Amino acid sequence: MRREKAPAKLNLTLHVTGRRADGYHLLDSLVVFLDLGDVVTLAPGPLSLTVTGPFAHGLDDPDNLCLRAARLAGHEVAITLEKNLPVASGIGGGSADAAAVLRALGARVPRPEVLGADVPVCLAGVPCRMQGVGEKLSPLPPLPPLHLVLVNPRAGLATPAVFQRLERRDNPPMPAALPEFPDSAALVDFLATCRNDLQAPAIALMPRIADCLAALGDAGALLTRMSGSGATCFGIFPDGTAARAARDRIAAARPDWWVAASGLAPAPATV
Repeated sequence: MRREKAPAKLNLTLHVTGRRADGYHLLDSLVVFLDLGDVVTLAPGPLSLTVTGPFAHGLDDPDNLCLRAARLAGHEVAITLEKNLPVASGIGGGSADAAAVLRALGARVPRPEVLGADVPVCLAGVPCRMQGVGEKLSPLPPLPPLHLVLVNPRAGLATPAVFQRLERRDNPPMPAALPEFPDSAALVDFLATCRNDLQAPAIALMPRIADCLAALGDAGALLTRMSGSGATCFGIFPDGTAARAARDRIAAARPDWWVAASGLAPAPATV
């Protein structure tokens, strides 16, 4: 039996810079991973999937990315997925789960992006600059600590619908050469000059995202932003104490939301 973490993915930035002839969008994104997420456990086959955890409902279908990853790798295994992250929430849950299956199997597949655009970066599992349609990865030097609070209104957004609401698809990328980040303040200052181009169209589809961002700002976040195509939002706080206090404040005020505090994850490891 083998257990593998599937840490949440966070897009600190997400610039949509173009669109290919085949319809796929070109991105420029800083991606990090968090010290919270799902857990995948593999045992000898036949191929099957059991889903547990607070967000397990409706995920045991034959097209689940965990099963697709095992099929792509050519392995017959019994998979148990402990689903701790909200579904369709912009933090890479399904892609991270698929990547965890591939890591646990020790499988090197030639084109992991066929499982989803976020699977290659989730397979890498380290902070990266992600470009192209998600296949061009440039690992970043070690980043300073970040003290984060994540908020999701317990609602999912369909990624295609968010992209369809984009007003522009040729937005400026990040600088060609990224600056150094000697401390958290320098990283936050840089992030403030960047964007998530999907945030405005996502808010148009789900105004509650704006409420999540406002709650994080009111709780003292230095910077707030949506991750991926939503609906999860994050705030960066001065330290762990401030982040935990903000988590508790928001959770008490909005018990209907999913709220969590987190730092950055270490490199992928078996648990």
